[in-house]
Amino acid sequence: MLVFTKPDFQGRENMPRTGGVVFVTNHISHFDPFVIGFYIWECRRIPRLLGKASVFKLPIAGRIISAAGQIPVYRESAQAADAFRDAVAAVERGECVGVYPEGTITRDPDLWPMTGKTGAARIALMTGCPVIPIANWGAQEVFHSYNSKFRIGLLPRKTMKVKAGPPVDLDAFRGKPITAELLHEATEVIMRAVADGLGELRGETPPKELFDLRKAKAEDERRANEENA
Repeated sequence: MLVFTKPDFQGRENMPRTGGVVFVTNHISHFDPFVIGFYIWECRRIPRLLGKASVFKLPIAGRIISAAGQIPVYRESAQAADAFRDAVAAVERGECVGVYPEGTITRDPDLWPMTGKTGAARIALMTGCPVIPIANWGAQEVFHSYNSKFRIGLLPRKTMKVKAGPPVDLDAFRGKPITAELLHEATEVIMRAVADGLGELRGETPPKELFDLRKAKAEDERRANEENA
C-alpha cells in the first residue's frame, strides 16, 4: 500500500496494545478496509474486521480476507447471528475486532458518517471492552464507487489520513439491561465520536444530525409512489 499512498496515521497511542477491544470506523470507499487494516497493524494489533459475506466469495480478495481471519457477515439469513457470536468470542479471547457500524459505504453526499447499526455497542456492553473510534479520509480518492464519475486513482500518490480517538465513554450505559433503546443511544454516542474525529481530519464541522439511510430510502420510496399514483 505504501507504493501508491502516503499514510498520515494519528492517534495510535489510543489503541490498547493488549486485551479485547472493538474499533469502529467510517466507511467511505471499497479501499478503506485495506487502509484501516494497515493502520491497525501499525498499532501492533492484528485486526479482525467484520465484512459482507459476498466479499469473501471474490476470487482473489476473498481468499486473502479469509486467510487473514476476517469475520463474514451473512445478512438476512440463518447465519446472520454467527458474525456477532464470533465477534464476541474474539473480543473475549483478547483480540482486536473492527466494525463498520454504517454497514455499507456512506451515502451522505459529503461523505460524512451515517447513523450506525447497534452491533458494536452490543459487543462492548456485553463484554465490557473499550470502543475505539477511528476516522479515515483519503481512500475515496483511490476508489470511489458511488461518485458520479467512477474512478480508480493511484497516481499521484494519495494521502490516507487515519486517526484513532480515545475510548468512547459508555459508562452511562454499562451495567444496565441491554435494550433496543439503550443500544440506540450508545450507538449515537459512538457514531458522534467517529464523526467528530473525521471533522478533525478534514478541518470541517460535521453535521449535527447524521445521514439516516433508512429514512432516505423510505422518503425515496414515498416520492416514487406519489409519482406513480
